[in-house]
Amino acid sequence: MSLSYEMTLPIDSRDVDGNGYCKASALLGHIQEAATQAAEHGGFGRAMTTDGYHAFWMLTRVWYQLRRPLRWEEPLTIRTWHRGDKGATMYRDYDLFVDGEPVGECVSAWVLASMDTRQIIRLATVHELDGTGGGELCKSKKLSKLRLPQDLELAGRRKLRYSDTDLNGHVNNTRYADFACDALEMERLGPDRFLSSMQIGYLAECRPGEELLLWTKEQDGTHFVQGMDEGGKSRFEAALIFGEVLP
Repeated sequence: MSLSYEMTLPIDSRDVDGNGYCKASALLGHIQEAATQAAEHGGFGRAMTTDGYHAFWMLTRVWYQLRRPLRWEEPLTIRTWHRGDKGATMYRDYDLFVDGEPVGECVSAWVLASMDTRQIIRLATVHELDGTGGGELCKSKKLSKLRLPQDLELAGRRKLRYSDTDLNGHVNNTRYADFACDALEMERLGPDRFLSSMQIGYLAECRPGEELLLWTKEQDGTHFVQGMDEGGKSRFEAALIFGEVLP
């Protein structure tokens, strides 16, 4: 038996850019909310992890791919399930639909981390996950660490603020998509192009008051962005691919 969770929501005016296309950060926010609701629905959400294991789910990597841009006022349906992993990483898969039409897919990788030590908890010990995977729905894609090109160029600096934070007090996962899109100056992108694919690797937590240096480079059609702190430590890495909007 396969278990999945489904939610539908409109792409509203807060989600879109000047072309009326859903921004990457907004899409990742909806995907993350679907993951949160699916975990609660499956019985392994925030209350279970904090009370039972004194731990929290931490997103380590996420990737999505779209066939076309998602547009203002379209009803987005997200169908999601996890793969029932027993190692250190839980993979969660997503299919995206608009009015029943497949428009994209997503894969995210999560770990369960101790709230005190940040030590990773092996999922085989979390029996609430038993029998809750997606079965035959599961995708095969794995998210490897990005291989950045050499000689990235400094595109700018980003001071991290209160408005970037989430429930845990650190920078929200979705904000890194904004940092990457801003570093590439996506406001210059015309309506005939859109962000068709993105992968983000979350390497270290960021908090308000810190500052990131944003480095970029294009290689073989992929645009890479690295966010690095003043000490030279990489905090996040992203790879973005742009596609043509077909008539």
